[in-house]
Amino acid sequence: MATFVISKRLDDNYKFEFVSRKGKTIMTSDSYELRFECEEDIEKLKNYLDSATIMRFKTSSGKFYFRLIIDKKEMATSRKYTTQLLMQRGIDEMIRSAAVAEILDFASNDFVFPEIEAFQD
Repeated sequence: MATFVISKRLDDNYKFEFVSRKGKTIMTSDSYELRFECEEDIEKLKNYLDSATIMRFKTSSGKFYFRLIIDKKEMATSRKYTTQLLMQRGIDEMIRSAAVAEILDFASNDFVFPEIEAFQD
């Protein structure tokens, strides 16, 4: 199942990534100062995906990507794809599974393993 992953950028702002069931990042959001803003936009994306605008682009180097726009606000930008077909597969995966995708929050670093004490002889 695809997931939304919330994490922090190096500048301590929050972002979310939509990750496919195979573990590939499909798209990444803009930066958010507060985590709840990030969570609100994920819910907005899930609820209004059917009315979203998907703009397709091609870079000067020949790569393809798309931007997701809801209510005249850019929500996320996709990763770069080598072909239009791969980009369309990413869009199809997002449309098919974003509404039911779970949210994983890795922004708090609570998942880090505690230090292991060295064995003493």
